[in-house]
Amino acid sequence: MEIISNNKTGANTVEAEIKVNAADFETALQATYLKQRKNISLPGFRKGKATRKMIEAQFGENVFFEEAVNSIYQKTVADAIDELKLEVVDVPETEVTSVSKEDGVSFKVTFTVKPEVKIDGYKGLKIEKTVKTITDAEVDAEVDRVRNQNARIIDVTDRAVANGDTVVFDFEGFCDGVAFDGGKAEKFSLEIGSGRFIPGFEDQIVGKNIDEEFDVNVTFPEDYNAENLAGKPAVFKCKLHEIKGKELAELDDEFAKDVSEFDTLAEYKADIKAKLEESAKKQADGMLDNTISEKLAEILEAEIPAAMFEHRMADMLREWEYRNRYTGITLQDYLKYTGLTVDQFKENFRTPAEIQVKLRLALEKIAELENIEVTDAALEEQYQKLADEYKMDLDKVKAVIAAESLTADIKAEKAFDLVKESAEITEVEAKAE
Repeated sequence: MEIISNNKTGANTVEAEIKVNAADFETALQATYLKQRKNISLPGFRKGKATRKMIEAQFGENVFFEEAVNSIYQKTVADAIDELKLEVVDVPETEVTSVSKEDGVSFKVTFTVKPEVKIDGYKGLKIEKTVKTITDAEVDAEVDRVRNQNARIIDVTDRAVANGDTVVFDFEGFCDGVAFDGGKAEKFSLEIGSGRFIPGFEDQIVGKNIDEEFDVNVTFPEDYNAENLAGKPAVFKCKLHEIKGKELAELDDEFAKDVSEFDTLAEYKADIKAKLEESAKKQADGMLDNTISEKLAEILEAEIPAAMFEHRMADMLREWEYRNRYTGITLQDYLKYTGLTVDQFKENFRTPAEIQVKLRLALEKIAELENIEVTDAALEEQYQKLADEYKMDLDKVKAVIAAESLTADIKAEKAFDLVKESAEITEVEAKAE
């Protein structure tokens, strides 16, 4: 491979002419022939036994050119990137300018490269950190949640339906006097106040008694997923069969023993408060990191290629699919349900993708400006951490993650820590919800 020319044609583009000599092209042609000959038949030869010379005489000397060129393309481009020392983010254009046995192959390749980056003022950032004080009311609310979760379900026969009860009832829905598909059920269980049914439906069951027959009048939401019902009024003919209520345990030490490892209610509440405080701290720390990330993205100066954002959005789409692989919801199912195209759905990732790309560029520049280095020991420690986290053999982790890539990640992390440690952070109390 030989670089014939190398020119910067834009802020983030480089155009290079690359040549593969005749000898290397001949090697590729021979390899292509050996790969394809088993599928080629010529009169007088058994399938797979025709010589290359005979095949070229029959079909033309360029019969193997296309696959041979394709076979050497990736390595040729990769070698050119290494030789030119380019940080390539995309290869938008490639043209084969000439190809022959005598002269080899010439490519004209356009590379999109990482932008030049400037960043100032990353030390001493003025940041507000929103913190939350856990109140006794919030502790009591969590205790009540556990209390309800562990409530004993009892049959209610001496009163009407109240909010929070579970009812067993029959219903059939009619729109314009005609029953519609999916609008009928018998002995259906519904917790009143759960919000499972159309707005207003559950409220109209409150106050009803066992064996009572009644109508529930509602209007389907405009965005209801069944188009034939969206925005239309409907009446549901109902009959109530059962009312089931909750019998809550007394809030005492016995309750604490039943639902926790603690002997007293006071100890149990103290543990809940500690856990809520730890959760609030993690949330506050996460929000602080997000704020710092957004600030760094704001002060970054760079003409960033659109390809970098597009690639990150594509990565985030794949990550979304990976996270949902066990839920049974495929991307195709989600798009069908929402009516979105892949490109429309991917647009949801644009803003976070842009922040992440800018943040990474900012941190790489800060690491460079601050001469941040990663020792062999630190690299090995991070490899071991990943191996422990994913329960993988250390050598397998090293085979999957290149040392250069992991080193860059560690530098970025150190750069972020430097920014965070130097920031002027003011704590502000979260507004009451």
